[in-house]
Amino acid sequence: MRRPRVDGAKLLASLGDRLDGIRGKIVPDADMSKITWFRTGGPAEILFQPADEDDLAAFLKALPQEVPVLPVGIGSNLLVRDGGIPGVVVRLSVRGFGKAEKLSDTKIAAGGVCPDKHLAAFALESGIGGFEFYHGIPGAVGGALRMNGGANGAETRDRVVEVHALDRKGEKHILSNADMGYGYRHSSAPSDLIFTRAVFEGEVKDKAEIRKAMDAVQHHRETVQPIREKTGGSTFKNPEGKSAWKEIDAAGCRGLTIGGAQMSPMHCNFMINTGQASGYELEYLGETVRARVLENSGIRLEWEIKRIGLFAEGQVVQEFLGLLV
Repeated sequence: MRRPRVDGAKLLASLGDRLDGIRGKIVPDADMSKITWFRTGGPAEILFQPADEDDLAAFLKALPQEVPVLPVGIGSNLLVRDGGIPGVVVRLSVRGFGKAEKLSDTKIAAGGVCPDKHLAAFALESGIGGFEFYHGIPGAVGGALRMNGGANGAETRDRVVEVHALDRKGEKHILSNADMGYGYRHSSAPSDLIFTRAVFEGEVKDKAEIRKAMDAVQHHRETVQPIREKTGGSTFKNPEGKSAWKEIDAAGCRGLTIGGAQMSPMHCNFMINTGQASGYELEYLGETVRARVLENSGIRLEWEIKRIGLFAEGQVVQEFLGLLV
């Protein structure tokens, strides 16, 4: 196995006493395969789990600006490359950022690492409708805010009132729905923002109706998606007016396998790790699918899964495998 191109112990030592007083957990050379749902990938040079928002602000202010910072959620929609992740990966702690709180008969506040399913369950307990679709999204609030996460015809932008965030310098910001600049599976909010908390608004609704809608979402997921596999959810965004899975199927990629990586035979827009797939194999499979769809239909699929980190030496994966069309 090739040696990773990151050195967390060296980076941590170079910071000296800059991080004195930080209350969160700091781990050099952290194994990202234990965090991501794909269960693969190289190490983070440093993994930081802040105790709370003030702790995160202090850490960001103390960290030299030239050190890159990358926030991650619960790892559901993340593919980490085998060469590792340089700089600091920030993973919000469940204790400091994982709670949901009822603010009124229609409003809920939730931390950035609160799982989407927990937000849906909390809304059910509170008798607040409009959050049922979150029951079917395998991620956390921060990721849903960044990607305008959605399912079953509803999206995050339909419910967000305001978003609390910290920038790379540790300064706090509050953004409105309009400030987030939402589009399909996209937000134009500054890329350096770490979303720590958000306020959502739904509607008063009978709990039995909410439960019925959530059961329908769960039934759909269990019957058409490989939810018990090591997967990252939907691999590619739907092209305008089309379904990604139909284009993948038409290109003959249902069940396509490269090493330990496979496009699910059950739902061919879900990429799965069948055993010991590397980050390279997963990304190479994804780009193979993109190339074949491009050749078959002329459509350039866009990744929905976020790919981060460095390639291992000699294992660079080109977009569309370098196909020129």
